[in-house]
Amino acid sequence: MKAVYIKEFGSLDNLELRDVADPQDPAGNEVLVKVHAAGLNRADLMQVAGHYPPPAGYSANIPGMEFAGEIVKVGPTATGWHSGDRVFAITAGEAQAEFVRVDASLLIRIPGDLNFAEAAAVPEVFITAHDAITTQAALSEGESLLIHAVGSGVGLAALQIAKAKGVTVIGTSRTADKLDRCKEFGLDHGISTEKGIEFADRVKEVTNGNGANVILDLVGAAYLDENLKSLDLKGRMILVGLTAGREANLNMGLVLQKRAKLIGTVLRGRSVAEKAAASRALDTDVLPLIASGSVKPNLDRSFESTEVVSAYKYLASNESFGKVVLEF
Repeated sequence: MKAVYIKEFGSLDNLELRDVADPQDPAGNEVLVKVHAAGLNRADLMQVAGHYPPPAGYSANIPGMEFAGEIVKVGPTATGWHSGDRVFAITAGEAQAEFVRVDASLLIRIPGDLNFAEAAAVPEVFITAHDAITTQAALSEGESLLIHAVGSGVGLAALQIAKAKGVTVIGTSRTADKLDRCKEFGLDHGISTEKGIEFADRVKEVTNGNGANVILDLVGAAYLDENLKSLDLKGRMILVGLTAGREANLNMGLVLQKRAKLIGTVLRGRSVAEKAAASRALDTDVLPLIASGSVKPNLDRSFESTEVVSAYKYLASNESFGKVVLEF
């Protein structure tokens, strides 16, 4: 089969589409899926650079953590699934290939109106966003949410989920155009960080001096101090991304004073059972909204798999608004 392959870790120019061995037939609760589209993520950029290897059992040279396609073979105990079923899912690696073998507990049926490219834009970002703000941070109706990098894939997913819950959403971005485009998805207040990251005063201003109930931080260390200043009493900050660094000084006095909760999360390294639970939560809470059209996949652009280097470079450029997808 054809698969995206990292010839040497470092440069994106070291990516290619090459022939690799087909996956083995599915065993137990596994299924084999013919991949029609696979989403790209910043974690893939880190993997190409050699900084984010997949868990044991997955090739470090074949990236990909989400896909959409059709089941072609079903393992002996994978009940409820059949050849030809249209599905999408997250996986720990090797999704950017013509075929992928996964545990059936991770599968979600593609709503009827979505094509494969749109479906591939859903699993990683929507599961990450829903798990972070709903399951872990317990965001509820009437609260306020601050999203950093709101124009990213996870940011846009979180924005839509939050608006569906009746939440006031504040978003930051280094790009004013992305903030304007986020208004189409319901963004209430946009804050540009192009010239600096002093956003706490503005957050307080638009929340009547209280601060945000929940902060979804997709950026990292550089934002920590302003985040703590931006939190409301008993606020929850959930850390998902580290693009702006992984080490920062923590004002523990402010954490105590606000009785704040700081939550760290990662999806890729979780057990299959934990990922399955997060997938089921998305299926229950968000898929009906996608099926009705009230929440939409955030597909920015799709590339043919032969254009893999161009696709990765486009993602790395920060020009994308939402998801970048490879089609096989």
